Amino acid sequence: MALPPILKDNLRLPVVASPLFIISHPKLTLAQCKAGIVGSFPALNARPEAQLDEWLAEITEDLASHNAKNPDRPAAPFAVNQIVHMSNKRLEHDLMMCVKYKVPIVISSLGAVPEVNAAVHSYGGIVLHDVINNRHANSAIRKGADGLIAVATGAGGHAGTLSPFALVQEIREWFDGPLLLAGAIANGGAVLAAQAMGADMAYIGSPFIATEEARASAEYKQAIVDAHANDIVYSNYFTGIHGNYLKPSIAAAGLDPDNLPEADPSKMDFDKATTGAKAWKDIWGCGQGIGAVKAVEPVAAVVDRLEREYIGAKKAICG
Repeated sequence: MALPPILKDNLRLPVVASPLFIISHPKLTLAQCKAGIVGSFPALNARPEAQLDEWLAEITEDLASHNAKNPDRPAAPFAVNQIVHMSNKRLEHDLMMCVKYKVPIVISSLGAVPEVNAAVHSYGGIVLHDVINNRHANSAIRKGADGLIAVATGAGGHAGTLSPFALVQEIREWFDGPLLLAGAIANGGAVLAAQAMGADMAYIGSPFIATEEARASAEYKQAIVDAHANDIVYSNYFTGIHGNYLKPSIAAAGLDPDNLPEADPSKMDFDKATTGAKAWKDIWGCGQGIGAVKAVEPVAAVVDRLEREYIGAKKAICG
């Protein structure tokens, strides 16, 4: 099945920048779109909730202005992430804002809700749902999602444990629609590899934390540059859901990264305080692919690098 136009028109690379909790905001999202990849942000990053209206107005107006001035190189579309879990009391309001501004792509997480999909479809938008296994993938499509984001082992933040080879293979046995792959993808060769194994696009997050436009602390950005795959800890202690986090931030909170207790999943809390430290703000999410990140750079430079590597990998294989 061919990708819908929204996922291929105006893109330099088959890449969606993943929504980074706390970190993604209009400046980062706009830079990603103008660089030629799908930019995104979580609706919950706009706080208070009234700020979401302001952010969506800013993004849509800025992109429209950019496209009018650059008809030969228009920006890529943008996406908004909606947490559809029952713990998100803002979902109805935030979804109304997406409908108001006709957000082209909605990324849904932590549950599949037909009403959310129907609302996005009402104005012609599409919904991509992130999943960590084949069962969740089946459920999401049955409930009306247009595409899937396969979150494999090694992805930043909340992540699964399945090999990308296994996860993509199982989904492709029955689903021929839009499929994105997440999990330690941080260079152009990995983007091509994702396509080679059956995904349509790559879903990239952690490298964009270490960018000038990201709303992360200087210490967090430098930690991304300095760290490698073995500096990542997989734990459910901080939010009740398993995710990947940087060891240095865990140690700085006074905890032993190698001996974290298990949390009760029924008490999930995205902002859980742990010995005075908050998940995401103080306990830093990160994926295993960060060894490819060598410096804090503008978004445009990161996308330029990804494009060079992607083209180079194609040439190396195809001649």
